[in-house]
Amino acid sequence: MSYDELLRTGRIRREQISRAERDLSTARKVMASDWDWGFAIAYNAVLQASRAYMFSQGFRPASVEGHKNTFAFMRQALGKDYDDLISYFDRMRSKRNRVIYDVAGIITETEARNLFSKAVEFVAMMGRQLPRKPNARGRNHG
Repeated sequence: MSYDELLRTGRIRREQISRAERDLSTARKVMASDWDWGFAIAYNAVLQASRAYMFSQGFRPASVEGHKNTFAFMRQALGKDYDDLISYFDRMRSKRNRVIYDVAGIITETEARNLFSKAVEFVAMMGRQLPRKPNARGRNHG
């Protein structure tokens, strides 16, 4: 059975960066009217890109503290060169949690725009890191 047949019959599905790209597009639109939600959606783009990379490596986070575990994995997977960036995203995870569950209106325009900018770069980088679509013989294109 080919990859295309497995996809067509629903036996496998692609985990692509497209969810993260969709979130970036939505964040851009929402930020025009709400910094909190724009921030939360930009954060979600980072999370989706991280999860796509994690899945491509054969891992998934435990459901308890899933976001936190995802960034712990990314810190290990990407190494010291990206430690500052992953630490930043992990801090934004905590801030996003406060915005969603505790206190509305705490995100500034600068915070939202900074996260969005870093999210755009990160999603593009993760898109380059993900394996390419395999061909029918199980080999990667490219």
